[in-house]
Amino acid sequence: MVEKSIHLDRVFQALADPTRRAIIARLAHGHECTISELCVPFAMSLAAVSKHVQVLERAGLVRRRVSGRQHFCRLHQPALADAHSWLAVYRALF
Repeated sequence: MVEKSIHLDRVFQALADPTRRAIIARLAHGHECTISELCVPFAMSLAAVSKHVQVLERAGLVRRRVSGRQHFCRLHQPALADAHSWLAVYRALF
């Protein structure tokens, strides 16, 4: 139970940042994006976006595949499903 709690803490902590939520929204369409493609809407460096992706990876929200020098990211839905399940318990209160 503690392990699941730590996992949810990481998910919600990662989602607390608006840049990371925007990255998740871009990946939610189902296709892989390179780090360079993820940088397009943001006024930040490739390294800064890569650090945001690392936080999302640690939370289990994003998976990265490396091919040569390109890093491809895709949404890993089970972590979002866990957060959704947790929130569903409290949805009945509203």
